[in-house]
Amino acid sequence: MASVGLHVDRDKLSRKTIDMHYAITSLMEEFEAVDWYRQRADDCADPALKEILLHNAKEELEHASMILEWLRRNDVQVDAQLKEYLFKEGSITGHEEDASGEHGL
Repeated sequence: MASVGLHVDRDKLSRKTIDMHYAITSLMEEFEAVDWYRQRADDCADPALKEILLHNAKEELEHASMILEWLRRNDVQVDAQLKEYLFKEGSITGHEEDASGEHGL
């Protein structure tokens, strides 16, 4: 599991790599929390609790979005990939094939 910790001795990593690790790990945790809240909301019988759980899921999505924006601003490769693939119409995989020039297997 990626959130267990660093895979390389901390003293061998740059400050930027450590910060990126924190952001990526936090992003994973936020999406995991969204998943947990949604599952619990689907399973609970109490309408008020369901509403609270879905509210909490939305809050976690807000947090994930902020981290994703931080990643975009701080990593040129993340920025390029997000600009290439987000908010596009049509087939997601078709867009990838068009961007890479690869069609089919």
